[in-house]
Amino acid sequence: MTNTHSLSQSHKILFLNTLAFTVCFACWTLNGVLVTFLVDNGIFNWSVVQVGWLLGIPILTGSVMRLPIGIMTDKFGGKYVFALLLLLCSIPLFLLPFADSFLMFAVLSFLFGMVGTGFAVGIGFTSVWYPKEWQGRALGIFGMGNAGAAITTFLAPSLLNHFSIEDPQNGWKILPVIYGVALLIIGIAFLIFTENKKVENNTRSVSQMLGSLKSARVWRFGAYYFLVFGCFVAYSQWLLPNFMNVYQTSLVMGGLFATMFSLPSGVIRAFGGYLSDKYGARKVMYWVLSSSVVLSALLMIPKMEITTAGPGVMSTKKGIVTSVSDKNIKIGETDYFIAQKKENNSENTIFPTSTSWQQVVVQQNQTVKKKELIAKGITLIKFDANIWVFLILVILIGISWGIGKAAVYKHIPEYFPTEIGVVGGMVGMIGGLGGFFGPIIFGYLLTATGIWSSSWIFILIFSIICLVWMHYTITKIMNEKQPVLSKVIDRQ
Repeated sequence: MTNTHSLSQSHKILFLNTLAFTVCFACWTLNGVLVTFLVDNGIFNWSVVQVGWLLGIPILTGSVMRLPIGIMTDKFGGKYVFALLLLLCSIPLFLLPFADSFLMFAVLSFLFGMVGTGFAVGIGFTSVWYPKEWQGRALGIFGMGNAGAAITTFLAPSLLNHFSIEDPQNGWKILPVIYGVALLIIGIAFLIFTENKKVENNTRSVSQMLGSLKSARVWRFGAYYFLVFGCFVAYSQWLLPNFMNVYQTSLVMGGLFATMFSLPSGVIRAFGGYLSDKYGARKVMYWVLSSSVVLSALLMIPKMEITTAGPGVMSTKKGIVTSVSDKNIKIGETDYFIAQKKENNSENTIFPTSTSWQQVVVQQNQTVKKKELIAKGITLIKFDANIWVFLILVILIGISWGIGKAAVYKHIPEYFPTEIGVVGGMVGMIGGLGGFFGPIIFGYLLTATGIWSSSWIFILIFSIICLVWMHYTITKIMNEKQPVLSKVIDRQ
C-alpha cells in the first residue's frame, strides 16, 4: 500500500497504463503490416528504400522522443502526459487515409510514431504508485503491453483483406481510422478514470534532471536494454524473411513462427518482474545475459554443407597399376576397394550428418611407390539446422529477453528514485534505437557474409560485452566496499 492511496487504486492505474501501452505498441508497429500490404497490392509503387524508411520512421520517432517525454512525466505527472499523447497521436491516424504520396505518408508516420514514447510515460507513472517491493511486478505487468505488436500481426492482415473485398483500392483506409478511434477512447478514459501523481518534491530544473544521464550506470542499463528490447524488436521484423529464405516457409507460416517468438517474450515480462522482486534484478540479469550468450552461440551455427578431405586409400607396396575402376584399383596382384558416394537424403535432422567416399587419382600402367595416395578421401558434412530446434531456441531467447526487459527496469527506481522518467526515457530510447538500427546491422552482416545466422554472431558478441561489463562493475563495487570479503571470495 502506498502512503496516500490504497493498493487497489494503484492496480486500477496499472490496468489503464497497461491497456494504453498495449494500444500504443499496436499502433507503433502498424506500418510494418500496412505498408507491406499497400506495396504488395500495387496501391502505392514505393521503392525498397522508401518502404524501409516508412517501416523505420515510427520506430525512430518513438525511440528518440522517449527522453523528453520521460522528463515531462517526471515534471507534470503521467495522467496528463499520457492522455495528451494518446489524443494527439490519434490525429495523424485519422489523416492517414488522405495520404496520397510518400512524403505525406512519411510525415504522418513520423507523427503517430510518437505513440512509441508511451513506454517512457507508463514506466514513470506506474513506478510512483507502487512501493519498492511491488515495483518489479508492476513494471513487468505494464511491459506486457509489448504484446500489442502480436495483436497487430494477427489482426491487421485479416482486417485489411476483409476491408479490401468490396473496395480493393480504398478499403485499407478503414484500418488506421480504427486504430485512431482506439487511441481516442483510451485517451478519454485516461483523463476520466486516472488520478495524477508525480515524483514527490521534484522541484529540480530540466538541466538538473538531465545530470543523471552522466552516470555510467544509465548507459550500462541502456546497453542491456538495447539487447533485450532493441534486438527483440529487430528480430520481430527480421525473423519472417529469415524463415522464408532459410527454411522456405510460406508467408503465413513464417509469420506464425515470428509471432511465436514475439508473443511469449511480451507476456513473460510480468514473470520477469516477479523474479526481480524475489531474487533481485542483478541475479536475474546474470541469468538473462548468460542464457543469451549460450542460446545465440547455438543459433549462430548456419544451415550448411562442408566438403573436406576424408580417409583415402594408400598403396601398401610399390608396383604398377594394372586395373582401375570406380570400385577398385589393382596394383600387381593386390586389390584396393574404393568407397562409393552414397546420397544423403536425410533432412531436418537434429545433429550434423556426414558421408565419405573416395575418388581415384591414379591411372592404369602408372608406377606407384609404397604409401602413395591412389584414391583421395572426400567427406561431406551436412547440417540442416533443424527448423523445430531453431524455433525452440528462438522462443527461448525471446523468453529470456522478455524476463530481462523487466529486470532492467527494476534497476531504475532503485538507483534513480527521483529521476525514473528521465532515466527510464533514456534507457528506453537506447533500446528503441536498437529496434531501428538492428535490422540495418543485420542487413549489412547478411550482405557481407551471405549467411543469415550472421545476425546471431552479433547478438553473441553484444551479449558477452554486456555480461562482462556487468560482472566487472559488480566486482569493482564489491572490491571497493568490502575488500576483505572479496579476497575471501576470490580464494573459494
